[in-house]
Parts: sequence; C-alpha cells; structure tokens
Amino acid sequence: MIPTRVGNSKLGWKHFSGPHNIKKCKIVNAALNGKPDKKNGARLEYWAYAWNGNRRVQVIVIVQYARKTADGGYDAGAGQKIGVITAYCKGMNRCPNWLNQ
Repeated sequence: MIPTRVGNSKLGWKHFSGPHNIKKCKIVNAALNGKPDKKNGARLEYWAYAWNGNRRVQVIVIVQYARKTADGGYDAGAGQKIGVITAYCKGMNRCPNWLNQ
C-alpha cells in the first residue's frame, strides 16, 4: 500500500492539490491501481488517463517508496514509506477542472 500523506508545500496532498488542481482521491488512486509505469530506485511513477468527451489528460503520480526522500529532507520513520510526493497532469501546470467532477 502506498500512502498519500497530508504533507506540506514540498510533498503530499498539500503539495499537489492546490497547485496542480487535483482535488479527488479517486484520481490518485486510479494511477496507483497497478504496477509502476516507470521506476528509478525508490522513485516510482504511476500513470493514469482520464477522458471527458474527446479531451484526454495523462495523470502522473510520483511516489518515493522509501523511508527517506532522496535529499534526506524528510523521514517517514522506521518501517514507513513516504509515499506520494506529487501528482500532476502531463504537459500542463494545472489539471482541468472537469477532472475533479
């Protein structure tokens, strides 16, 4: 199981929900449902696609599947994984509003 922590301005829900306009858990959960699409050590990428009529976006969820961040700035604690660092729509600063409906 991959946690999505409340976090802060650098990681977790607070990091991506406002700036990237992802307000629904189902968006993140859809991407996390399956195996990573890209892996680089403890950094995992999960991809999901959402459609609204003929509009399509790719949602990318970045996970740190380790106790500490790569820069050592955050430690989840013994036996814990950091989990979701960020989530965003590929190619745009903010996901479209229809994604949250």
